[in-house]
Amino acid sequence: MHILIVTDQHPDSLGGAQVAIRTQRASLERLGHRVTIAAPALHRRGYRVSEKDRAAYIELPSRPITRDREYGLSWPTRRTDRALAVALRGLPQVDLVHVQGDFWGAMIGIRAARGLRVPLLLTMHNNVDQGTRAVTPLAPVVFLALRAWRALSLGRVRGAVATGARGAWRYLAELAAEADTVLAPSRHFAAQLERRGVAPEVHALRGGVDDALMSAARDVPRGPRTRPQLVWLGRMSGEKRVLEFVEAIALAEIDADVRLYGAGLLLDQVNARIAAHGLADRVRVVGPVPHEAALAALREADALVQTSVGFETQGLTPFEAAVLGTPTIFCDAVIAEDAAVSPAWVVPHEEGGADAAVRALAHTLSAAVQELQAGINASSDELRVDEAQTKAFLQSEQTRLLVAHYERVLGSAR
Repeated sequence: MHILIVTDQHPDSLGGAQVAIRTQRASLERLGHRVTIAAPALHRRGYRVSEKDRAAYIELPSRPITRDREYGLSWPTRRTDRALAVALRGLPQVDLVHVQGDFWGAMIGIRAARGLRVPLLLTMHNNVDQGTRAVTPLAPVVFLALRAWRALSLGRVRGAVATGARGAWRYLAELAAEADTVLAPSRHFAAQLERRGVAPEVHALRGGVDDALMSAARDVPRGPRTRPQLVWLGRMSGEKRVLEFVEAIALAEIDADVRLYGAGLLLDQVNARIAAHGLADRVRVVGPVPHEAALAALREADALVQTSVGFETQGLTPFEAAVLGTPTIFCDAVIAEDAAVSPAWVVPHEEGGADAAVRALAHTLSAAVQELQAGINASSDELRVDEAQTKAFLQSEQTRLLVAHYERVLGSAR
């Protein structure tokens, strides 16, 4: 098969969805399939597409939309259609389009599937409702604008729109109506999409973790330590609750080494908050690192801290951490339930707003660090995730399921 994946952001930009797409591509190619990924060109300073990726990437005309130039936007217009069509010339015929995006990537991918007259699969990675409400009080206006943009870019919906969807969910339902199959990266998000009326049936298919990378990272011995090491990985934005994490560290007064990996709009505030609380001896911002370095940090850590609540549609890092043997301190109970591994710590939900949530996180951090310190003192490995619990997280297993979806859709189209 030749699969054209179209997504909102460049596969080499930061983000769990991007990691999942790169891993899917590698796994599909190992099975003999061809994968081409179309996405906005990446404007990060100094970035160059590697030689091994050059033939697989189609970099669409785009403009940067964040100050660090990590993320870009491609307009779903005829100019973009032409750029995609030109890039596909000379390649084997595309068998199906797999959209893995919820905004301009979705619209570009739907236009491509229409033009190529091939089946369309749609993986919804983004909780548009929660994410939008986290960053603006004008979310209802944004949802109307998204629907208007979709109508302008795609015209009449070619399919039956599920009933009952409102706001952001209505926008997603209009995208889903174009697809032969709708996927979601977790059971809890698939159920939410069905419950909200986005589609009558949404199949859960995790973003898996790369078998070879995980095996190599897991084989690296962990270094000695005298106190627990905690890591946080992600985009430093409001919905990720990184500032609340720093506040909880200060409130809990934990004796641990904490490393923050990533960057984003809140980076300056994070550094300022660390300095204001006098945490520089325990908390350090490492910044963005390559995926392999992030995996090494996860392997070395005693625990990952997952801080977002209600936003993640999967939350890939806890799954990566688990495969590497590292437990997670979860703020989001549904992600903990999806992962279903032990040991783990889950922050209880507390009524009372942001302050109560920070206090609950601080209490759980304190308890987890005490347990981890006891394990270090006893030279015990009991607080590590056993490999037998995580075989289903590997990309090889998820690719087997993905190919079955592809074959089913292609069989129905014949």
